[in-house]
Amino acid sequence: MSPDHDTETAADGSNVCLSCASDAYWRCEGCDELIDCGDYCSWCEENLPESSDLIYNYSYKPEPKFHGTGPLFLGLELEINTSGGYLTDCAETAMSSLSSLGYLKEDCSIDHGFEIVTHPMSYDWAMDHFPWDMLARLEREGCDADGNGLHVHISRAAFTSPCHVYRWMKLFYRNADEVTTVARRVSDQWAAFDATARKHVKDYAKGAKGARYQAINTQNNDTFELRVFASSLNPQEVKAALGLAAASVEYTRDLTVSDIARNGAWEWMPFVAWLNDHPGYEPLSRELEDLSCVC
Repeated sequence: MSPDHDTETAADGSNVCLSCASDAYWRCEGCDELIDCGDYCSWCEENLPESSDLIYNYSYKPEPKFHGTGPLFLGLELEINTSGGYLTDCAETAMSSLSSLGYLKEDCSIDHGFEIVTHPMSYDWAMDHFPWDMLARLEREGCDADGNGLHVHISRAAFTSPCHVYRWMKLFYRNADEVTTVARRVSDQWAAFDATARKHVKDYAKGAKGARYQAINTQNNDTFELRVFASSLNPQEVKAALGLAAASVEYTRDLTVSDIARNGAWEWMPFVAWLNDHPGYEPLSRELEDLSCVC
């Protein structure tokens, strides 16, 4: 018997035929919405959004597992697209590489794919132990990062004082053009460098919470979130993002008023010179050279 192609919309946003609405869902007596509970006919199987048991919903947030030595820890969020019909295969590839280091989540900004989220890592640990070959494996399976974001969470505990936070934020806001060049995107929708946020840097350094979709999201209790980066499956670009997050914290840690006032330490070139003296951030330095951000 052919399926009835008239559909109803379920609580999860899926459109299902009337037969499956009756057989594969139950209707909540409180809100009257259809709730998924069973199998589907062949028509619905073909038309339902692809899903995977390996991908958690957006609100999933497990207890963090720390890797490496702190207090500076970084958490990576990498949004990727998958080809139609390969969501589960790509999710399995990602999780076989990540293992206990991370997990996968849905994100409303991704049309068809998932977000790779890691547990907190020190910068050195990430350079040595993150499964960098996973990125190439995902690309070979048809994944891409086009139009998506890469976010880096930075532990608030890495900062010595509100003054340190202030110096760090000012470095980003005073060099927004260079930062967005390194980040490979400008996004007023998801990661805005706006005048209001820049004006309130001192308040954020003291613990105030700003808007979420800023270049630096200050809403989280335990981290600052750098939202500026374009997503990527290129290892150097991802390493450079982690490098900019870590290096900027260390660079601003001991800056003095004299460094800033007399030596222009908040400008971009003194930061680049500092990077050149710290070879651990070589992927970032290479990326700056490739993007002509070193002069």
